[in-house]
Amino acid sequence: MQTAAGPARGLALVMGASRGLGLLIARELLDRGHDVVITARGAEELEAAARRLSGRGRQVHARVCDVRDREAVMALVEEVEASLTPIDVLISVAGIIEVGPAESMTAETYDDAIDTMTRGPIHAALAVLPGMRRRGHGRIGTVTSIGGMVSPPHLLPYATAKFGAVGFSDGLAAALSGTGVTATTVVPGLMRTGSHQRARFSGDAPAEYSWFAPAASMPLLSMDADRAARRIVAGVLGGRPMVVLTPVAWVGIRVRGLAPATTTRVMGLAGRLLPGAPRRGGRQAVEGRDAAAAVGDVVRRLTTLGDRAARRNNEVREVRVAEPVPE
Repeated sequence: MQTAAGPARGLALVMGASRGLGLLIARELLDRGHDVVITARGAEELEAAARRLSGRGRQVHARVCDVRDREAVMALVEEVEASLTPIDVLISVAGIIEVGPAESMTAETYDDAIDTMTRGPIHAALAVLPGMRRRGHGRIGTVTSIGGMVSPPHLLPYATAKFGAVGFSDGLAAALSGTGVTATTVVPGLMRTGSHQRARFSGDAPAEYSWFAPAASMPLLSMDADRAARRIVAGVLGGRPMVVLTPVAWVGIRVRGLAPATTTRVMGLAGRLLPGAPRRGGRQAVEGRDAAAAVGDVVRRLTTLGDRAARRNNEVREVRVAEPVPE
C-alpha cells in the first residue's frame, strides 16, 4: 500500500485488476488522484499487481475476490466501505477468453464465461448501487467488447457473456437517469494487453493461437492498451453512457445495425476460414503461453508487441529472486 499526503478524489474499485487492462485502468485512476482497491481471484498475481502500482502517490488496497460469487462481492464492498471510505467509482474488467470452434466448447465453458463477464458486473453493480444512490453520486463502468455487439467466430462463449454485459450496462445507464449515478458501457476492440498469453485455446490450440495472438498484437488490428485505459477512465469519470474505443469497433456496430443478416453471413464465412475441430475427439484447452510453444517463428515475430505488453502488464508471472540468507 502506498500512502500520499492530501485528500483523494475518491475511492475506486476495479474488479479484475491483477493484470492486463484492469491493471492499466487501476494505474490510470491512481494517476488521476484516486485511491484504488484492486481485486482478482489469485492472491499471488494480485500482490504482484499491487507492487507494480505502488509509488504512484495514492493508496492501493488489494483484496482477493471472485466476481462469480455474489455473496463474496457483497461482503467485499461492505468491508471496504466500513474500513476505508465509500466507493465512488466501480469499473468491472474481469474476463476470460477461450478461443476455438463451437463444437469444442463445453457447457462449463459457457457457465464460466457468463458467471465471470455477465453476472460478475451485475454482482458488483448491485453491491455498490445502494450507497451511490443514497449519496446521489457514483460512476459505474463495465468493460464489455465489440464481441458483445457483433458475435465473432471461434469466440462464442465469450460473445454470449459480453452480449449480456452490454445489455445490462446499457439498460442500467437508462435506469439511473437523473439519480446522479451513471453507468458506462465500454466497448473495446482488440487491445495489446498481452492477454493472448493467458487466453485459453481449444480444438487445434496451436492453430487457433496462430491467428488470434497476432491479431491481438499487431498495431493495425489492435489498440495500444495504455491509450485504451486512459480513454476508458475518462469516459467513466465523465459519466458517458458508452465508450467505443476503435474505428473498427464503430464500423462493426454500424454495419451490424444496418445489415444484421449480412453481418452474420460474413462472420460465418470468416469462421469457415479458421481452424476446424480435431477429427478424433476434442483437445483439452490450453493457455496461450503453452500453445505458443508449438507455433513457428513467423507467428512469434508477429506477436512481438503483444508479448512485450504481456511482460509490462503482469500477464507473465513475476520471477522473484530470493534474498541471500546471512551467514
